Amino acid sequence: MRLHIKNGRVIDPSHGIDMIAEVCIADGLLVAVGAVPAGFVADRVLEATGKLVLPGLVDLSARVTTSDFNSLQSIENEMCAALAGGVTSMVLEPDLNLLLDTPEQVSKLKERTRAQHPLNVYPLGAMTMGLAGQGLTEMVGLTEAGCVAFSQGNTPVFDTRMLLSAMQYAKTFDYALWLRPQDAWLSQGGVVASGAYASRLGLPAIPVEAETVALQTLLSLQRVTGVRLHLCRLSSASAITMVRQAKKEGLPITCDVAANHVHLTDVDIGFYDSNFLLEPPLRGQRDRDAIRLGLQDGTIDAICSAHVPVTAQHKQVAFANAMPGSTGLELLLSLTFKWAQEARVPLLDALKLVTSGPGQVLGSSTSLLAQPGCLALGASADVCLVDPDEYWMVNRANLVGHSEQTPFVDRELPGRVCATVLRGQVVWERIQ
Repeated sequence: MRLHIKNGRVIDPSHGIDMIAEVCIADGLLVAVGAVPAGFVADRVLEATGKLVLPGLVDLSARVTTSDFNSLQSIENEMCAALAGGVTSMVLEPDLNLLLDTPEQVSKLKERTRAQHPLNVYPLGAMTMGLAGQGLTEMVGLTEAGCVAFSQGNTPVFDTRMLLSAMQYAKTFDYALWLRPQDAWLSQGGVVASGAYASRLGLPAIPVEAETVALQTLLSLQRVTGVRLHLCRLSSASAITMVRQAKKEGLPITCDVAANHVHLTDVDIGFYDSNFLLEPPLRGQRDRDAIRLGLQDGTIDAICSAHVPVTAQHKQVAFANAMPGSTGLELLLSLTFKWAQEARVPLLDALKLVTSGPGQVLGSSTSLLAQPGCLALGASADVCLVDPDEYWMVNRANLVGHSEQTPFVDRELPGRVCATVLRGQVVWERIQ
């Protein structure tokens, strides 16, 4: 298959490219960005005038199975939702309904996902057996089965000695740990961030110290062990300040934030709207502003979708009893566009946070032959075409995924994916 993407505005943050150019693909590989090579004859031409031609997005945090979305059909649907959002590479959390704590479980997941769609899937192995925090998993076996790093998902570790052991073991084999800072005791039972708004709602709260105390522990143990550490879904101004200082110190550390937290605060919860029940919880205006600053100054390496397919049934209950999470795969790019518009950030800089930025994080965690999220000649041709001027309404009619539970439901967002190319094949295309 020889594909010619014609007259598009090519933006590739990894190479600093932002220009009108031709993109040529042959045998699944990118063979030209710029002029059409002599003698190149395409089997298909995609007209991209007025469109953006981007590297396929890299999402560092997604779940495609839950207790209600565990069938092969559901997995296929979530994979299609990813492609509809321009996501071609996706990191799967270990706390799926299919717990990734043994090589057999990882192999089973890869078989399921491979059978449904050829998306680039990178599973995180569970750091401890059953995510119970009481015994380490066989990290060597999990790596051989295909895990790129190790995590606890949204499950905190109670025993600091176990955390230290995990870091020492990971350092020995040069594995990376992907952890969300949360103190098990300070976060226990909470559903919203502490503060005046939580008090008015009368809901059990999670203090910011639940994140910062845990983060301080992680950084202290990292200084002792030297393990490579990726901090997942930071939510507070204090944590971002700590990471900024740790990076200046030279610690081998990266971090990401969820797209929802780039835009929303605890006040947006309104009158107990469970679509705003998220992990970590939404915090105050100061925290959101700090997240935006961290994105602009390079403290934060990536924006992720934090995708969780949640049913309406699990959201239409009392707020404190609802299931946390929201759909996000199809919103990741649009929410990045929205932030770029509001903060007046150049598209080249904004799109780095969902392409080459997370690609570098993923590449530094494993021995990938080619880093995802960039348009490198000779590499796998993973590309998405986007209409930056089209606005779309987030609702059932416009979402491919089964779940429409998101804080942005019935809101209009900028930028819409027109087509997604994976390994040189047009695997998703929106019907005009």
